[in-house]
Amino acid sequence: MKIGILTLPLHTNYGGILQAYALQTVLERMGHEVAVINYNQHIKKYVADPKWRRYLTYPWRFINKYILHRNKGFIQYEKEINKSRRYKDKYLKDFISQHVKYVSCDTLSELDAHTFDAIVVGSDQVWRKAYFGNSERIENAYLAFAQNWNIRRVAYAASFGKDSIDEYNGLEKEACKDLIHKFDAISVRENAGVDICNNEYNIFAKCVLDPTLLLSRNDYNQLIPVQEENKGDLFYYILDETPEILQEIDRYALLKKSKSFRINALPEDSNVPLEQRIQRPISEWLHAFASANEIITDSFHACVFSIIYNKSFWVLLNPNRGMSRIHSLLETFGLQDRVIYAIDELHTKDRTIDWDKINRIHDERRKDSIGFLTDSLKSKITPPDVQMSINAQ
Repeated sequence: MKIGILTLPLHTNYGGILQAYALQTVLERMGHEVAVINYNQHIKKYVADPKWRRYLTYPWRFINKYILHRNKGFIQYEKEINKSRRYKDKYLKDFISQHVKYVSCDTLSELDAHTFDAIVVGSDQVWRKAYFGNSERIENAYLAFAQNWNIRRVAYAASFGKDSIDEYNGLEKEACKDLIHKFDAISVRENAGVDICNNEYNIFAKCVLDPTLLLSRNDYNQLIPVQEENKGDLFYYILDETPEILQEIDRYALLKKSKSFRINALPEDSNVPLEQRIQRPISEWLHAFASANEIITDSFHACVFSIIYNKSFWVLLNPNRGMSRIHSLLETFGLQDRVIYAIDELHTKDRTIDWDKINRIHDERRKDSIGFLTDSLKSKITPPDVQMSINAQ
């Protein structure tokens, strides 16, 4: 079967790229021909600057040179910004080109109805309007562009990223409700997603593992070059760093007599040198989990890879990036005690993790999630309550 994966655009997000890679890999191992739908990204057409911007060139030169003290001048500064846009994700583009098969289009409406036999929507926050809606209409995340196609429609570990769909307006809610009822099978990544599907769309959804959890530690180790060097034993991956957070991590590392290290880049910060904007290779990020003894993070996928690599970890809850997905993940594995609400709580925490128990849960949930994916591509999934009533007759 020819399957297209519809997810968020692949750019400078480690977890976003790896979940697409993992889902593609699992589907290929089932014997399918798979491609990620690569829309509205990596295809940058040259557009001449509008006249209003040209008129601002000289005032901007003055501001940059004499007020902001960028001595290189405006033209040189603009060249550096453009270079940053080209280079900040160069290592991740290399990974995508080597490991992810994709079909490209400027907009989803350009896709041909005969390209795929099935489309799998997910994972990541593909049903969060604030993220998907930056590139396309949110209805297209529910396959509005393919509503008349004769294909199988499956949602695998799709995420709303929040406890509600308050970002949708009334018309969008109604359109997405109609579209989701065309799906043959629906699964979501968080328990909150099950509730949204039930309460907002009146439809059954199964909670499954994020695609990254469907692959093994050995699968990811194959992506790490042998020559990668260990950088330390306390890896911290904080998406929203503050001086206070970094200071507390330094104190914690000193207390634990650990060597801390980070891999974060600042790809969107034009005020830092170019080398600090370039996202490090995925292999380096994975190696950090493989080599560290402990992880501190506020990232969902960093929690995932801490579990995959059986590493002690602490997760600092970050309301700005959505907490329901982290709560749901930790509840799945009985790891709610990994949560800290303030970074200074690190100094009071000293709990071990029963990895034998966690790995048993992981194996069971992996089999269940892959089973859903396998069955959903063969036949329409019947909700459990409906199935029970059929069996009773």
